[in-house]
Amino acid sequence: MLGAAAAASGLPAPTRAASLQARPGADGGPPPDIVRPTAPRQADLGANLDVVSAIGRHAGAPALGERRFPRAYDAARTPSLETFTARTRATILGAYGYFPAAVDPEPEVLDRYEGPDFIREKLLFSTTPFFRVPAYVHIPRGLTKPAPAIVDLHSHGGMFLFGKEKVIDFGRNHPAMTRYHAGNYASRPTTTALVRRGYVVITIDAFMFGERRVMLDDNLTEGWERGRYSEDDVTRLNRICQARESTLAKTLTALGLSWPGIVAWDDIRTVDYLVSRPEVDASRIACVGVSFGGWRSLFLGALEPRIRATCVVGFMSTIGSMLRRHVDTHSWVHFVPNLHRVLDLPDVATAIAPRALLVQQCRRDGLFPLEGMETAIRQIGEAYQAAGLPEQFSGRFHDVPHEFNVQMQDEAFAWIDAHLQRATD
Repeated sequence: MLGAAAAASGLPAPTRAASLQARPGADGGPPPDIVRPTAPRQADLGANLDVVSAIGRHAGAPALGERRFPRAYDAARTPSLETFTARTRATILGAYGYFPAAVDPEPEVLDRYEGPDFIREKLLFSTTPFFRVPAYVHIPRGLTKPAPAIVDLHSHGGMFLFGKEKVIDFGRNHPAMTRYHAGNYASRPTTTALVRRGYVVITIDAFMFGERRVMLDDNLTEGWERGRYSEDDVTRLNRICQARESTLAKTLTALGLSWPGIVAWDDIRTVDYLVSRPEVDASRIACVGVSFGGWRSLFLGALEPRIRATCVVGFMSTIGSMLRRHVDTHSWVHFVPNLHRVLDLPDVATAIAPRALLVQQCRRDGLFPLEGMETAIRQIGEAYQAAGLPEQFSGRFHDVPHEFNVQMQDEAFAWIDAHLQRATD
């Protein structure tokens, strides 16, 4: 009876023991373990992935490796692209479980550096009633009219001690950031490159990074000022912050909230502040980021219609293809509760349409399965094609590991140039 019910539900049937045989003699300890198949499963969850996938299938979630997302864009069945994008935004925001009230940014400039080719302001501004967010704004010198602007979204990279500094060249950087820039940006941090290209650029610390990182009581004697930390200090304190990712995720889950929601709303409210600045042409705004920054760019582009061009670097795949061997390659922040029961990542990308989208993939990226990256690009391209907007999407592969090198940056920046200029036509 149990086996029939399991078969009807799609769940694996429970294993039945052989006929019971009494063990003679005195109690000699526990009986042997129940026999279980021990063949290799090539999965981060081992054989438990099979039953987890079956439970998900029974609950109506897409099956492992299959495309059955009920709210995906379908030109034949979806009333309109506008209907799809509005529904997708509502679905994502609902999954976040977090709806912070709008606030006046009330910016406070803390430092102003005037260089030969740009001005850099360090400031605080409000994104919600709960946060005063640290940020840098870079402004090209010699502006005579409002300029196009970029929201530059920093990466994760397992580095919590720094956030916005990952995309900025201060001339004299912390040694930990010099190494980070070399490994992730080919020693050309993107904010500095973009302001020199004529863009106003804003970058903030995502929650749990940089000046919003965790500081435990046991570490108070270390002080808060990162400029005084040695590289060994950064490594040691970073491990402590990294270990608190799961603490944050569990705490927010207990409260019915999500870390992705906090990050996304801060990024949306960053656009609110950006368009208030007199140097910015609010009709020409783009966002860009690699890795976690690419993930942030993906969701900001989908949720914020004022973003005219979205560049996602090193973060795109089908979710189903990731579940076997590419879950532990990612942070807790990359998983939105309940979202992937109805939408895949390529579906989120499609919600950026009719606006412009560039996805740059790293063919040797160990964080994602190549098949999943290729399938995602194909699905996004097909959706843009079905919507009659093939020229608005570009998916490109680079034969490199997980990085945003100078060649990729040059390609992305030229693409942004073309689309932000087009936005004024």
